[in-house]
Amino acid sequence: MNCSISGEVPEEPVVSKQSGLLFEKRLIERHISDYGKCPVTGEPLTMDDIVPVKAGKIVKPRPVQGASIPGMIGMFQIEWDSLMLSNFALEQQLHTARQELSHALYQHDAACRVIARLKKERDEARSLLAQADERLRPVLGATGIAVHQPALSNGKRVSEEETLGPDGKKARMGISADTIAELTDCNLELSQQRKKRTIPSTLASIEDLERYTQISSYPLHKTNKPGILSVDIQYSKDIIATGGIDTNAVVFDRPSGQIVSTLSGHSKKVTSIKIVPQDESLVITGSADKTVRLWQGSDDGNYDCRHVLKDHTAEVQAVTVHATNKYFVTASLDNSWCFYDLSSGLCLTQVTDSSGSEGYTSAAFHPDGLILGTGTTDALVKIWDVKTQTNVAKFDGHTGPVTAMSFSENGYFLATAAHDGVKLWDLRKLKNFRSFASPDPDTPTNYVDFDHSGSYLAVASSDIRVYQVASVKLEWNLIKTLPDLSGTGKATCAKFGPDAKYIAVGSSDRNLRIFGLPGNDGAPES
Repeated sequence: MNCSISGEVPEEPVVSKQSGLLFEKRLIERHISDYGKCPVTGEPLTMDDIVPVKAGKIVKPRPVQGASIPGMIGMFQIEWDSLMLSNFALEQQLHTARQELSHALYQHDAACRVIARLKKERDEARSLLAQADERLRPVLGATGIAVHQPALSNGKRVSEEETLGPDGKKARMGISADTIAELTDCNLELSQQRKKRTIPSTLASIEDLERYTQISSYPLHKTNKPGILSVDIQYSKDIIATGGIDTNAVVFDRPSGQIVSTLSGHSKKVTSIKIVPQDESLVITGSADKTVRLWQGSDDGNYDCRHVLKDHTAEVQAVTVHATNKYFVTASLDNSWCFYDLSSGLCLTQVTDSSGSEGYTSAAFHPDGLILGTGTTDALVKIWDVKTQTNVAKFDGHTGPVTAMSFSENGYFLATAAHDGVKLWDLRKLKNFRSFASPDPDTPTNYVDFDHSGSYLAVASSDIRVYQVASVKLEWNLIKTLPDLSGTGKATCAKFGPDAKYIAVGSSDRNLRIFGLPGNDGAPES
């Protein structure tokens, strides 16, 4: 007879007085101790109700497989297979343990490197603070500001109360007469050069642009927070800089296909990035953490944060560098733009438009440097006279925040992008003369960029479109439509390379994509 629980012949059989069922003693004892009832009938059951069954010693018959040599060989084969499977599982576990150990050691080494770098940055920041203190004492004294204050902390005054002017706002040095004279001289020189400007013979032709396709893709940013929001190119050395949602900026050497440096320091996404055109070792980044950082490259390829500028009280949305390469402007959602001296990191003036409460979402200098354009959250485009810091013109007609703007090198055209698409403005007559609708009504136009010669216009939205620049009356032909290969349906930025030989595109994923002529990349694809 078999056990009512296990279905096997019991070694110590017992029987229930109540139900007459046969059980294995150890099994029924455990069940009664756990549940106190019969496992079959469900009636209450105690050990007093269990009676041992006396039976003769049962000799289990030999299994059928052990009755012949082939059967025994089969049994041995099964045991051998089980042993090999067990050994394989152990080897897999050992391999996994080794990988985990290697990863842990790598993380420990990376943490040690980060700690060493942070210590170095701390020491450099202390040194810069001491130098700024010595440098600013005579300057602040000459402008009537108390000189006993702790000067700057990486471009930010430590004591807010000591820097307030009579009107309760931060005291600024202002744009001096010498600076205005320098801006005016730069404007005259560039204006004269523009009259003699010719299209370079090395510029990519329309036939070349029609053949553009993706030639390389580089994963520059982290995967946990993908997205490239801004891109800039230093033409002389073909250096590309990108700013991402992962809070990092990346300086990338396109000819070699190698990352030069990753700039880490912002606590939120990097919304705008600019390389100083005449010095690729100077990079400016604006961030949603309300700060602007100035990065200085060194001989070993690393970039150190030289200044942290904290003059804005809301997200910094745009950074633009003046044609002199000595000054730059930042625009923020706090409804102000700041004019900075690049060498010292000082905010010379902060301009707020009292006529509205909207924040600034984009900004760009005119090629001649005396006009500044800004875009607002209320779909307005404002034109400023840099010398007097006054608003001299306003353009309306967009829908949604003005996400980007670009002045043409000819000095006459301004392209602005918003949710509804791109609008082209004639700066001589101050009016809109052409519009390009967004290809996808649900996707805003995120970026617009004239190439350096002013011959082509790139527009980034759900795809990337390249137009031939014409005149106010002539049609601007669509030359090429490049698909967004990120799979996100959102191209966030696009920038022409030197002589429009390629287009660098950032999207809502982590990859920087290069579009150009097949076989004309000159860098290994990643």
